[in-house]
Amino acid sequence: MPALDTRAVASLLREYAQRSALRGGNPYRAKAYSRAADSLAALAIPLHALIAEDRLTEIPGVGQAIADIITKLHKTGTHPTLEKLRKEIPEGVLEMLSVPGLRPEKVLRLYKDLGITSLAELEAAAKDDRIKKAKGLGAALQTKILQNLAIAKSGEGRLHLHRAAALLAHAKESIRKSQPELNRVTIAGDFRRGCELVGDLSIVAEAPMARKAAKPSPTEGLQILLSDRKHFGAALFFATGSSAHIEQLRTLAAEKEMRLQADGLHKGRTLIAGKEVEIYRALGLPFIDPELREGRGEIEAALKGKLPKLVTDQDLRGILHCHTDASDGTETLESMAKATRQRGFEYFGVADHSKSAHYAGGLSVEEIAQQQREADRLNKRFGKDFRILKGIESDILADGSLDYPEDVLDRFDFVVASIHGRFKLDRKAQTRRLLRAISDPHTTFIGHMTGRQLQRRPGYEIDVEKVLRACAKHDVVVEINAHPWRLDLDWRWHQAALEFGCMLSINPDAHSIPELDHMHWGVLMARKGGVPAERVLNAMTLPEITRYLRQKRRSFARAA
Repeated sequence: MPALDTRAVASLLREYAQRSALRGGNPYRAKAYSRAADSLAALAIPLHALIAEDRLTEIPGVGQAIADIITKLHKTGTHPTLEKLRKEIPEGVLEMLSVPGLRPEKVLRLYKDLGITSLAELEAAAKDDRIKKAKGLGAALQTKILQNLAIAKSGEGRLHLHRAAALLAHAKESIRKSQPELNRVTIAGDFRRGCELVGDLSIVAEAPMARKAAKPSPTEGLQILLSDRKHFGAALFFATGSSAHIEQLRTLAAEKEMRLQADGLHKGRTLIAGKEVEIYRALGLPFIDPELREGRGEIEAALKGKLPKLVTDQDLRGILHCHTDASDGTETLESMAKATRQRGFEYFGVADHSKSAHYAGGLSVEEIAQQQREADRLNKRFGKDFRILKGIESDILADGSLDYPEDVLDRFDFVVASIHGRFKLDRKAQTRRLLRAISDPHTTFIGHMTGRQLQRRPGYEIDVEKVLRACAKHDVVVEINAHPWRLDLDWRWHQAALEFGCMLSINPDAHSIPELDHMHWGVLMARKGGVPAERVLNAMTLPEITRYLRQKRRSFARAA
């Protein structure tokens, strides 16, 4: 048979990963196959060329063992181990692995004990109460399945931002090396728009001669669009999207007796704008940042001159809500603070877990005192240009009270109040729980407000609008948790938070030095939500945030 193309091999390798996970054994091996499949899907160089030049191990996540599997799949369309695995499990069973929280061993039991062989059958069994009656499965798993089936369907084929970024960066570098004649190699698609999950791996490049590029659907892998110099801007504009934004611009163009087409903006038979900036200008609009292009009122705001000046990475002056090895982080307070300072920031806000978080090594009162003495010692060494701010991530208990008594909470520069358990409270009770925590004068931030984890679990049920109004009333900062698995509060609520009068803070929730750089993903979310720098707490300078936190402490001292 003829050799398979890249996308076909990526699909087979993903199947290999899924079947390996169901087989059991080392779970990291199956995850390695899956990551390698993602890398193949974003490959910018023909697979046969890499195989011929023995360069497969240049692909992110591909070592020699996986390279041998890829080569066999490419040349024969299968692999002996894959064929063996196929005899064990029907193909439809693999679908169930996409349900968050449904581990391979549970999928296997659902198949063997209940005969479930597809997502449709899984949903039917859950709705018919068949799962909760099965030994070793139960009601809790059935509830989780019903909750998470929607995530499985909506997140299919989409990647977390940081994973998509790595694949696209490798694709750009590969294009530059393999096709040096291409210029302006630029990432487009929903990644350029800052979407929290990325399904459209898209790159636009300027070719020396106009020539057509294949246009596979976004779910089939990397899409490389080629354009000549004259039409590059229009190609980038259309490849960025969104479709709703483009359609609204088309309507506006028609009202002005113009036509917005694939090669740019036309008036009569004349092309009057071929670059992004020119297209917006010709339509009477300022340039609209890619993150805002979702058809959610950005064109109306632009027409009224009310587009926000979006926050940037450079606007941020400090990092807050980070963990150390005192709780569940991997680095010392000194190492985290130094790494923050080396990145050019003015302050580092430590916020280890509180005592009720036993699973995360929550701090005892004695350990708090020890950490704060260490912070004081380090601050003397750092001098006036950098400071460790002493905080805590205090669990919000089931009744809405904060972990630790008041005299302990009084010791902190700031308190991040977060929910880490009792997720299944009903909407009214969970909202009431948050409202009590917000009303506590010690609370500086509400951390990861909805508790969601993208493609893993939905957030708990709360009345977000009521919570945001309470934050504004009590001067409690709303966190934009920058961890790429969270990105919580969802950007779709940022405008409401701003309108109610909330301040926001972009926090990495870092548990290691590399995770400090999660800040960038939080900035992207803030930009997508239309947040300007003046409404971001950690865009304040060290003197400004010191005054802000001191004033907050004075307010709760007066309340006491």
